[in-house]
Amino acid sequence: MSDPVELGHQRIVPALTYADAPAAIDWLCRVFGFTEVRRMEVGDGRIGNAALSFQGEQIMLTSPFDEAGTRSPRDLSALHQQITVHVDDVDAHFEHARSEGAEILAEPEDQFWGARSYWVQDLEGHRWTFQQQLRVVPDEESAAQMRKIASREAPP
Repeated sequence: MSDPVELGHQRIVPALTYADAPAAIDWLCRVFGFTEVRRMEVGDGRIGNAALSFQGEQIMLTSPFDEAGTRSPRDLSALHQQITVHVDDVDAHFEHARSEGAEILAEPEDQFWGARSYWVQDLEGHRWTFQQQLRVVPDEESAAQMRKIASREAPP
């Protein structure tokens, strides 16, 4: 058996489903700065598998396939996942995404866990967090802050 890392693969690769996968590929490349690596069309306009790269890391995406039970977030009643991407300059990334008309959910802000981040939703409802690490925060400090926030949000 070969080690996937030795073969140039990541150990974990997120795979996202888009109702209009070809449009999603174009949008993710134009707005978020991904590069298309591979596109496998199945002949009826759907994408069986595509790979996009961002600074050496990859995601996969596909069209919906009933036989595989995959759906776009458009067809779901609630958020089921979120993708976090680390960037070198989160403010510049934010400005580019905003100038391309991306749906911004939260503008860049320094976070208690030591990152500066913003939240954005893509053209089909996948939620993305782009962040730049500013400082290292001990887990105990982050956990205490999370408990503090959760206690404020809990109903009386």
